[in-house]
Amino acid sequence: MLNLAGRSLKLCDGVSRRDVLRIGALGMGGLALPQLLAAQAQADSSAQRHKAVIMIYLVGAPPHQDMYDLKTETPKEIRGEFQPIETNVPGIQICEHLPRLAQMMDKLVPIRTMYGSPNDSHDSFICYTGRSFVNQPAGGWPALGPVVSKLQGGTSIATPPFIGLAPKAGHPPYGSPGHPGMLGIAHSAFRPTGPGLENLVLGEIPLSRLDDRRSLLRQLDAFKRQADQSGMMAGLEIFNQQAFGLLTSSQLVDALDLSKEDPQVRERYGKGDPKNYGDGAPRNMEHFLMARRLVQAGVRVVTLNFGRWDFHDQNFSEAKNTHLPLFDQGMSALVEDLHNHGMADDVAVVAWGEFGRTPRINQNAGRDHWAEVGCGLLAGGGFRTGQVIGATDRLGASVAQRPVHFGEVFASLYRHLGLDPHAPLLTDLSGRPHTLVDNRFCPLKELS
Repeated sequence: MLNLAGRSLKLCDGVSRRDVLRIGALGMGGLALPQLLAAQAQADSSAQRHKAVIMIYLVGAPPHQDMYDLKTETPKEIRGEFQPIETNVPGIQICEHLPRLAQMMDKLVPIRTMYGSPNDSHDSFICYTGRSFVNQPAGGWPALGPVVSKLQGGTSIATPPFIGLAPKAGHPPYGSPGHPGMLGIAHSAFRPTGPGLENLVLGEIPLSRLDDRRSLLRQLDAFKRQADQSGMMAGLEIFNQQAFGLLTSSQLVDALDLSKEDPQVRERYGKGDPKNYGDGAPRNMEHFLMARRLVQAGVRVVTLNFGRWDFHDQNFSEAKNTHLPLFDQGMSALVEDLHNHGMADDVAVVAWGEFGRTPRINQNAGRDHWAEVGCGLLAGGGFRTGQVIGATDRLGASVAQRPVHFGEVFASLYRHLGLDPHAPLLTDLSGRPHTLVDNRFCPLKELS
């Protein structure tokens, strides 16, 4: 709960701050949420029916040939230990350690020919933007969440348009929710992790008094903006708008409160492990459930980061014992839940990593980085599911049929959200207009 006495607290970045907003902001000796929002962004009704995207970043790049593209006819140093199993769609097989997903293949679209990473360095950038981090425009390419925040805003003042469920990670790109780039910090992800959650409650302040403070804040900030040519105050104004909306509505707090969920549904998702896996992300099953609850409450884009799939050694034991079963449970529960709530046409889900893994197994029983081809998994969005897109060669080393660039998936996601992917809707810091995706890439015709 918000404390008006000005006590100290730890923010999400671990820095101790005073739980106070001075006269230049609210002048009420207590509201810290605008600073919390701004600091978190810089460090890195249910609403009416709306389109949304849940993006699951499989941190560190999963082994494509051990998930959706098994090569059983190749030599053992290529094919690995796992066996394929039949799915509920005749002719489609996936890994034996993904049995729940196999039984709902009619609701899924595995992509076996993802490409587009400029190299094999670990960075979540391509997964969140659909673009290369090489030769960026002034300010940098924005992720999907910030774009939607800028162009569509929130469905209500009580829910941010873009929420990132990733905590900080040892390797910073592994903990990224997708950055705003040229759009500025006002469109960064709201990240309701850690102690920040308790500051989403208004407490004992009457709404009438809050309105008086808001009027004062508006006047003071207007004065400050006249002297600030950097655009920072404009960003902070949006943070303050978010703060008022969140504090005067229980909508977001309720969505984040999993105790309000049906116990059987919570059991279906499971818990996983909320601790970061190495320098990666948690394998937190409750984030999958939270993502569904957030889009149901009105959020347009939710990103979550899952695990650490960089299996340079012990690829098969790591995948089998620590990652595949949990991903299978969380992803299948999410897709099932969206269908049960009648949300499958409105919410598109994508799960992927930044590249694939080497066909040849190394001397440490691992697979190394492989930018040539990787994989992805789509669901919902009103897409035509129950199909596989693309095929690799005999070794799973390169594309044989239908290469799919990250940009094509982004074009599909933007179209799903009601945005023209080829309209010049973005402006970089030099004033140049840009389209949402590279004009070379169109929405995947297979999904229509």
